[in-house]
Formats: sequence, structure tokens, C-alpha cells
Amino acid sequence: MSDEKLKVLVLGGCGFIGRHIVSELVEDENVEKVCIVDKVPPQIAWLNVYHTTTFSNKKVSFKSANLINPGSCESSFGDTEWDWVINAAGETKSGQVDAVFKEGIQKLSINCAKNAAARGAKVYIEISSGQMGASEKIPNKEDSTCNPWTLTAKYKLLAEEEIKSIPNLNWIILRLPIVYGPGDRQGITPRLVIGAVYHHLGEIMKLLWDENLKINTVHVTDVSRAVVWLSKRGKTGQIYNVVDECNTTQGYITNIISNIFNINHEYIGNILSTVAKTDIEGLISEINEKHLAPWAALCSVGGVDNTPLSPYLHQEAIMKEHLHLDGSKLRKEGFKYNVPKPSQEKLMELFIDEGSSLSHATLLKSKII
Repeated sequence: MSDEKLKVLVLGGCGFIGRHIVSELVEDENVEKVCIVDKVPPQIAWLNVYHTTTFSNKKVSFKSANLINPGSCESSFGDTEWDWVINAAGETKSGQVDAVFKEGIQKLSINCAKNAAARGAKVYIEISSGQMGASEKIPNKEDSTCNPWTLTAKYKLLAEEEIKSIPNLNWIILRLPIVYGPGDRQGITPRLVIGAVYHHLGEIMKLLWDENLKINTVHVTDVSRAVVWLSKRGKTGQIYNVVDECNTTQGYITNIISNIFNINHEYIGNILSTVAKTDIEGLISEINEKHLAPWAALCSVGGVDNTPLSPYLHQEAIMKEHLHLDGSKLRKEGFKYNVPKPSQEKLMELFIDEGSSLSHATLLKSKII
């Protein structure tokens, strides 16, 4: 890459992954301009102190836009010739109907990609899903047959196929496993919240399936680093699995959470889990009823009046589908992960993230840690 100063458009830049991409770009001396586009303004996006400071950097500007709307999406690109366009936007809330995901993922992504192509962006990054296969023994490669097992992945895959066919689009697609780190609400965080609930209840934490369920992971800072690294290389027309080296399982993460909260756990096993799933709606209702009231009590004890964190689970969260990715392609091309595996220290980042509204001090007051 030359030493020219770069102008970068980050779509969905106030989101969990987007805000970390913005921070990575701001710290890069080759980047002179970063424009964040989001429907949620930074002031109500639960930014922590670090990201609030980053967003106030002179390199950074913000535009409000509904990227599902073609006109709003086109206007968000403005008159600037963007070197890189990074799409970290899209519907992320589980438990919604197909039409919401079709518009909030597929339509949104195609709007963004078409505008990037029309403006001649040198690189267009699409943040996609790794939930494209579910084999315990064979990790999914980038060229494996895709059988998406969530609605998010279904519409991400449809978007991917359309993106590949857009003329003059210099695309790179990143497929992600469970992403965790400061600002996470939907990755490992619900499991941490449930761990806090069982500490509060003084009970054994019971989990569906067994410890061998694959729930591969990557730290959000490695995702943001990979975005910038791949953009600088400019090798377009490629799909990459961005996944750490841990081959993370449910057992690995549960052991860490149990250590954090000093609780015991057990698995009800595959046979009983399968039986329990015959009444999936009743099972989900029972699980959420078990967790939500104690969580509210715990927040009250800690003096937390408002938090984006919740132990609430949707049906997709209890499926026995292995999230198992082969990340060798990206590593062979030279990318190195700063966080090769989840650790207690890295999972505890949530509790010292001042934007989470569940600070370390709050947990100390609640006598959790």
C-alpha cells in the first residue's frame, strides 16, 4: 500500500464491531478521515470512555442514515471519494420474522455494496456470519458448502451471493464466529450474565447439550485489526473466516465463567436436551423466567437502573448447532491474532467496560467478584 492518506466510510460504525473498527482506523496514521454512518447516534449507543474519546477525534465525523432506504443510503456516501467502505451494519436482534432480516441484512448490504461500486471504492468489506455449517468434526472452510442455520446467516449468505455479482465492486467478505470483548451484548455476554444470576441464586448452573458443543470465538479487536489489515493488502474477491486459534467449545467458556463467579455447573446431556426441545417455546419461556427476575434483583442490588445487558435467550441460542470454522486461510496469508483464545482476563473486560453500565465496582457492591 502507498503512503497516500485514506478516507474510510464505516457503515454501522456505532455498533459493537463498528466502533472497534473506527478506533483501529483512528489510530492508523495513514487514515485521514473516518465517517461513521448509523441510525443510532453515538450519544445513545452505550459507548465507553475510550470509544467516546475516539469518536471525538478530529478525523471522525458522523452521519445519521437508514441504510435500508436506498435514497438515505446513497446520501450517506456524500460527495467524498472513499478509499475503503466497511459495512458493519445490519440487523442483529434475534427472534424476529424473516422479513425483518431480509430488509435489515440482505437489502441493506446490497444498497451499501452498490453505492460502494458506483463510487469506485478501492475496497468494500462486508462483515458476514460464520453460521454457515454445523459439523462437529470438520470445520467449515470458506469454500465449504453452506447450510446456514440461523436467519441472520441465511440472509448474510444471500447478500454474499449478490455482492459477488455486482460489477466493479472490490469486495472482501469476513465470516465471523462469536465475537466478544468490550461492548459485546450478544456474543459471550449472555452466558456471563447467566453466570452472575446463578451466583446470586446460589445454585448449580445447568446447561443444554454437553461440553463438546463448538462455539468458536474471536476477540473484537482482532476483527477490527483484520479489517484494516485486509483493506491495506487490497486482495479483493476473497472470503475469510476470522476465528481465533482456540477451537472454543461450550465447556471451555463455561469453565471460565464458573471460575469468575465461583459457581458449579453441569450439563443435562444430549438425550435429555433433545427431549426438552420437543416443546421449544415452553423450554425458552421456562429458561427466561428462571433468569430474568433474579437479574433484575441483582441489578437493583448493584444500583444499576438501566443496562443493555440481559440473560434473555431466543430459540437460536439453545440449538445444537456447531459453530466450527477453519481459519487457516487468513493465518497462512500472514495475519496474526493478538488474542489467540478467550481467557478469564479477556472475559472480565465486560465488567470494567464503563459503557456497559455493569462496572467492576457494581459487581463488587453485589459481592459477585
